[in-house]
Amino acid sequence: MAGAPRLGTVTDFDEARGLGTISASGGELLPFHCTQIADGTMTIPVGQAVQFEVKPGLLGHWEAAGLLPR
Repeated sequence: MAGAPRLGTVTDFDEARGLGTISASGGELLPFHCTQIADGTMTIPVGQAVQFEVKPGLLGHWEAAGLLPR
């Protein structure tokens, strides 16, 4: 699952917790933490198109990382 940059859309984001979900172009849902937003803003709107990488998270699940708004 890891590898080249991928495209997707932010489908959920809880600012209070800093947690969100991306719907990848392949259909899978991937969680992310606000610290993975590459521009450092710590917030991102639902519906935002993004480019991201997939990496193993702290709990052993795949997560989105290095989010770049498109």
